[in-house]
Amino acid sequence: MNQKRYNGVYKSSRNSHVAFPLGGIGAGMFCLEGTGAMSHFSLHHRPDTTNEPIVFSAISVKGRDGVIARVLEGPVPKRKIFSSRSKDSNGPGNGLYGKHYGLPRFKESRFQARFPFGTAELRDPKVPVAVTISGWSPFIPLNANDSSLPAAGLEFTFANLTDQPLELVYSYHAAHFMAAEGANNQRVLRADSENGFVLDQPPIADQPWKRGAFSAVTDHLQAKVDCAWFRGGWFDSLTMVWNAVESGQWRENPPVDNGAPSPGASIYVPLQLLPHERQTVRLMLSWFVPESNLNVGIPASSQQEGADRVHAAPLYHKPWYAGRFEDISAVSAYWTRSYARLREESCAFTDSFYGTTMPAAAVEAAAANLSILKSPTVLRQIDGRFWGWEGSEDTRGSCHGTCTHVWNYAQALPHLFPELERSIRATEFEEGQDERGHQNFRVPLPIQPADHDFHAAADGQLGGIMKVYREWRISGDIGWLRAIWPKAKQSLRFCMETWDPDGTGVLAEPHHNTYDIEFWGPDGMCSSIYLGALKAASRMAEACDDNADVYETVYRRGRDYLENELFNGEYFEQKIKWEGLRAPSPTTGKQAWNVNYSSEAAALMKEQGPKYQYGQGCLSDGVIGAWLTEMCGLGDILDRAKVRSHLLSVYTYNLKRDLSEHANPQRPGFALGNEGGLLLCTWPKGGRLALPFVYSNEVWTGIEYQVASHLISLGCVEEGLEIVQTCRDRYDGSARNPFNEYECGHWYARAMASYGLLQGWSGIRYDACERTLYMSPKAAGDYSSFLCTASGYGIAGMKGGMPFVDVKSGQIAIEHINLE
Repeated sequence: MNQKRYNGVYKSSRNSHVAFPLGGIGAGMFCLEGTGAMSHFSLHHRPDTTNEPIVFSAISVKGRDGVIARVLEGPVPKRKIFSSRSKDSNGPGNGLYGKHYGLPRFKESRFQARFPFGTAELRDPKVPVAVTISGWSPFIPLNANDSSLPAAGLEFTFANLTDQPLELVYSYHAAHFMAAEGANNQRVLRADSENGFVLDQPPIADQPWKRGAFSAVTDHLQAKVDCAWFRGGWFDSLTMVWNAVESGQWRENPPVDNGAPSPGASIYVPLQLLPHERQTVRLMLSWFVPESNLNVGIPASSQQEGADRVHAAPLYHKPWYAGRFEDISAVSAYWTRSYARLREESCAFTDSFYGTTMPAAAVEAAAANLSILKSPTVLRQIDGRFWGWEGSEDTRGSCHGTCTHVWNYAQALPHLFPELERSIRATEFEEGQDERGHQNFRVPLPIQPADHDFHAAADGQLGGIMKVYREWRISGDIGWLRAIWPKAKQSLRFCMETWDPDGTGVLAEPHHNTYDIEFWGPDGMCSSIYLGALKAASRMAEACDDNADVYETVYRRGRDYLENELFNGEYFEQKIKWEGLRAPSPTTGKQAWNVNYSSEAAALMKEQGPKYQYGQGCLSDGVIGAWLTEMCGLGDILDRAKVRSHLLSVYTYNLKRDLSEHANPQRPGFALGNEGGLLLCTWPKGGRLALPFVYSNEVWTGIEYQVASHLISLGCVEEGLEIVQTCRDRYDGSARNPFNEYECGHWYARAMASYGLLQGWSGIRYDACERTLYMSPKAAGDYSSFLCTASGYGIAGMKGGMPFVDVKSGQIAIEHINLE
């Protein structure tokens, strides 16, 4: 086993890529870097990862030999000195114009996270003060609204390392980064509390989405505020700011009431530290961008202005917080008023999540990917409904629509914020589904009825049936189930008629899936999801006084087929079939956007079948349906020994500790060279196709966690943890950001499969319908794990050979404990 210290400190070269997201669910973010820098400002409802305006804190320490001035950041990572990541002309080839990298800073920095808190520590042998910067934003399970605030806190703690009293000045500086390009009406205002400022961009005619405001306030009574930076050309403003810092002084100016607008603002806090004393300055940041020009996936019939529009949905996304707060003053007032309570409640979650005996690597993986919920990957529209991209590109979302087959893997939201997850189910089965039961696996933003001119995604649509079952068992709300069941039943009927018209229990007709292609013929991956959907439908039908027999009958046929026809003695395969189906030949009719049958491809098909299959391959996702049923509490849908055999085959054949000899003509950036990773597919028994499915040679973290948590749930703890460790070793801060697991974009939703490690390792699941705690310990002895239900959260496990639940927030009504 790797001896790396997980959940440990990122320092030296391992602190060069750390960027910890701060913000609310669907409310935008910025990142606190491991050096203490602030970057990735994405406040306008879009990713903007290259946006690093002049925003920094500084300290001036007065001593016998004068003033020591430092930016409160560690050394600039070398990756920033010459990089292709830039905005406009301010890139490295222009000398890093518009950056503050040239100002003196601390010699050393280190970073440690306890989500949602991230802490940077700064040290410098010439500075007699040690500095700690703690950044956080509210994250409170079961409290979606307070966890969706457009706000973040930065707490700067200064420790006097000497035996003498020290006089110093803390300061925070921000150029007016909210100003719209070309605008001349931006303002810097004094905050209502008087101890801060607001960078305000008033509305612009015909461009309401450019309106926005950013507030920075402190509760320190000695704060001095400069709302009027020096106005001039070239580098004048920053030069004058640093002149004040370097002299140990401060500037205090009211807002500019006429003339050219202020280019920025500052807060200064004079402090006196007794020998070895510590003091903390709290900075409360918030923002308000009530409009956007963001929409995606809207059918042409819905894009007409005025009375001709078919649907009443707005044309552009409007954030949840704009319906809760009137302006930046209201946001800032709520944030400052509630700061202590929200911090205490967020700390309670942190203490519970990290206060268990769960292996450190698994805790790190699960916690790191909760950052996705603070990233621009997720949005929350004004009616409170949740919507997500698959991931975030540098300046735009990646792959829209809360994509059903990608979000299949994400296990965090349904447990931590079940009301938001149920809003996704409502969207899938209402706006995403037509009268036939066809689901568009991508729903527009703003949420409204989707078009239906492309394949449904078999894995996503069938997974949604299981997730309805999961949400029912988590919530215990039979009324909710009865309301959604007709749509779920309609969806499953469509799936059966489209991909299994003969009722064989497997998907034989070509079926679209998460690899962006169609599988032809029965395969273990999608057909196992089909079995799970049938089993879920059977139980939901019974609960809704409906006929469950048809689902059970087809389920039994499908299980028999998978276990006897697709299992090769070690793992489940695919039987490629493209003739004798109801679907036309792959080379006829309308071809998918990414499948091109050239003359040579058509010739190859005659030998090997359709492009992009896996056939005799050992697919990491090969029994994902059994994992989903495990996560949903549906129990076994396939012979448990055969499922374990498949997963151990994946571990044996697909886990590579060193990829130096691995040929990957696809996307290599996820894992390469001497790094390790779990390949999506291998062909240990031969039969590799000339053109297997398009991502087969890649490594995806979401699938690594899917396999790992499934292995662990079946008692293969060591094997599962090795996969987790191999994955997290790639995200060690030296080459990748530990808080940004990416796939098709940054903060990729599939990576939230890591939350499944909690249930996989602990074997603990709460069923609200039965008020029963299910426990299946994976090893003898005492243990503890974090548990979140729809009514409360805490720590559960075994103590002295007896089950226990220590509720930390809310309540959990337990009438029975089922100990396996």
